[in-house]
Amino acid sequence: MTIAFNTDRFWDSLDQMARIGATPDGGVKRLALSPEDDHARRLLRDWATAAGCTVTVDRLGSMYCTYPGADPQAAPVAVGSHLDSVPTGGKYDGPYGVLLGLEIVRALHEAGRRTKAPIVVVNWTNEEGSRFSPAMSASGGAMGVIEEAKVLAAPDNFDPSFTYADALQATGWAGTTDPAEARNFAAYYEAHIEQGPILEREGIPIGVVTHCIGVEQWDVTVTGTDGHVGYPMAGRQDALAAASELILALERTAIETGGMGTATRITLQPDARGNIPSMVRFAANIRHPDADGNARMEAAFRQAAAGLSARRGVRVHIDRVGGYPRVPFAPPLLDTLRRAADAAQLKHRDMPGPIPQDALHVGIVVPSVLMFIPCHGGVSHHPSESISRDWCAAGLNTMGPAVIETAGGLA
Repeated sequence: MTIAFNTDRFWDSLDQMARIGATPDGGVKRLALSPEDDHARRLLRDWATAAGCTVTVDRLGSMYCTYPGADPQAAPVAVGSHLDSVPTGGKYDGPYGVLLGLEIVRALHEAGRRTKAPIVVVNWTNEEGSRFSPAMSASGGAMGVIEEAKVLAAPDNFDPSFTYADALQATGWAGTTDPAEARNFAAYYEAHIEQGPILEREGIPIGVVTHCIGVEQWDVTVTGTDGHVGYPMAGRQDALAAASELILALERTAIETGGMGTATRITLQPDARGNIPSMVRFAANIRHPDADGNARMEAAFRQAAAGLSARRGVRVHIDRVGGYPRVPFAPPLLDTLRRAADAAQLKHRDMPGPIPQDALHVGIVVPSVLMFIPCHGGVSHHPSESISRDWCAAGLNTMGPAVIETAGGLA
């Protein structure tokens, strides 16, 4: 016997979840541990309980909806993602992966069947990092990548007097389970929209993500000399002109090496109409699919900065402020996705994951895998984010059987 997944119910659940925090432009605003997030969590809890799950919550607020297995001693197989959004979010970034896991256990419950090992549907708290920094803090705390106390002490980015711990108490989602128990998962699966154009462009519904690429985050400070805007051009040490050239060098480095480089959050001093800027600071990040790609990009960028400094008479300081490691996913789990896609006659391709998801943190400790489905135009973190019903179903019909296989099959 095989399990029949209800793709219509899955699609309808995504639509119902998208009504919580819905915005007039068709998007979703459901910040972590906000009233809207609380509403979404309660709906997930009710759905999971009706599907035969026991719902527990850890000290960081993450939800674990456990569908029992035939062998209570077997380590559980987890499927998850997140329900929180960015302020101008879409309907599918995050909820797709959570509700896909829910549909797996719903189908098992409806058929009166269990797998050998339990299946746990996980909703990680604060994946987006829009309200509390850093992003993916609850999964990072669960895996020991981030100190639990640091996660709880994080201030609200919109109200620094209010912390992550305060929000847990205010919404009633301060659980008692030790987050470290998630390290005992036998395996972790996560499904996500691609947030890029490759799968749609190639007409392929399933992306098997072989690894999350490493990310380096910097603060770059360019220091020159203040002066009147009427000062002759020759001999100026204009920090903004130099920083502009450096930002273009970052873009050029990314293009020439096959990586990605982005500058954001530019500030300058003095910020006055009549003054040549003497200091410019900008945030920058690089990422590259190759194992040594970030090192090559950094070397090229630092060389460009040194040449710029000598030519323009400015000082350039590059300070590493964060990043994520390169995390390979478990080959046996990658194979389960490939086999399931083949069985469903769905085209698939291997690809790197350029944007960190919770699977990155979990994959440091637990055998993990990430799967992408296409999204229209590659658009995400925007109200126009959308997927097709066929892509939605393809992901379920690939990951569903893979999870059941890894959970020991039907008992």
